Amino acid sequence: MEDSRAVSTPTTDMSPPRWRLLGPGLVVAATGVGGADLVATLIAGSKFGYALLWCVVIGCILKIVLVEGAGRYSLATGHTIYVGWRSLGVWTSIYFGPYIVVWGFIYGASAMAGTGLALYALTGGWSVSGWGIVSGLIGLALVWSGRYGMFEKVLAVLVGIMFVTMVGAAILTTPNLGEVLAGLVPTIPEDGLVNVLSLAGGVGGTITLAAYGYWLREKGWTTPRFMQVMRIDNTMAYVVTGIFVVATLIVGAELLYSANIAVSTGDRGLLDLSLVLEDRYGQWAGKVFLIGFWAAAMSSLVGVWNGVSLMFADFMANLRNKSEDDPEAQAGGIWYRAYTLWLTFPPMIWLLMTDQPAWLILIYGVLGAFFMPFLAITLLWLLNTDRVPREWRNKWLSNSLLVLCTVIFGWLAYDQARTALTSFFG
Repeated sequence: MEDSRAVSTPTTDMSPPRWRLLGPGLVVAATGVGGADLVATLIAGSKFGYALLWCVVIGCILKIVLVEGAGRYSLATGHTIYVGWRSLGVWTSIYFGPYIVVWGFIYGASAMAGTGLALYALTGGWSVSGWGIVSGLIGLALVWSGRYGMFEKVLAVLVGIMFVTMVGAAILTTPNLGEVLAGLVPTIPEDGLVNVLSLAGGVGGTITLAAYGYWLREKGWTTPRFMQVMRIDNTMAYVVTGIFVVATLIVGAELLYSANIAVSTGDRGLLDLSLVLEDRYGQWAGKVFLIGFWAAAMSSLVGVWNGVSLMFADFMANLRNKSEDDPEAQAGGIWYRAYTLWLTFPPMIWLLMTDQPAWLILIYGVLGAFFMPFLAITLLWLLNTDRVPREWRNKWLSNSLLVLCTVIFGWLAYDQARTALTSFFG
């Protein structure tokens, strides 16, 4: 039966809103760009130079479309995205429930490992696991109260650090502007199709894209009168993200492609790059970049500790037939805090273990691969039906771009799931 809460709508108020420049878009963009995303971009630059620069632009556009859709649904209906998902049938909860639990456990360990790696490289003391655990505890302390204003300011500082360091590193390499512009012309290098799709799909976030509507509510942007503000906020955030990722690709193209230098996959690739910068420009360059590496990893950690915890709280409150406005579904509530603890303490044990359960990695890989097509398909469904007032439903351009998202992310989901199953079963 369709959830009636998903179709009731607040009175439309189109009066001009008062708003600040800093908004939830910057938060979702900062949270979505982690160490693994940067390394994927670096590797693309090291393999193909500037040939895939246009993919970064496409990737930013796709994420703008997805985040705008999630934000438009929340503002147009006054409901969270999970309430919308639930109105589509029980299958959404059957998928989302296990996904958010498994994803949180594994992401908690990987996020702490990423921040720990950066701090270990900076200090040369203690251990990666030790610094990672400290980072997890700091993240927990920062979001425990659920106060959005403080959380947003912390993210703004981290974004500033990571932006300045990466763009600074790109400027330091004195890029060839002619080649940069040529990279904006769509071409697919030989054996580069997988890289094209991965780069286009990997610019800035997965589950955190759906958290945007929750951050809009935390900001106080809850009615259609904030629609234009939301769109400006979202677009500007991904412009900043695009500049940041372009800078990463420039560094890969100038420092690694020309010298035929390979870097590791995952967060260790950024550690490799810091050594290249140190060797080329001096110890200071490597250290400054490591600070940016830490800021990128820490912004993702803190953002997830807050945003995905809000999603889990809403999920649990809805399962208990409570509304998204119930205290149980709010920041600082029982389920919000329970999930922040889940993100922090069980993964610490895993972080300290040498043997990682392969079956858990398999579940994580398969469930995670399907989240982006899940988001694209459900947004197509929600934004083309009477769950949303007619004036805020999709137009042809939004539908076309969401279909493109579904195709790209669906192909990537198939490839990731196939790889995960092949590696598990041999």
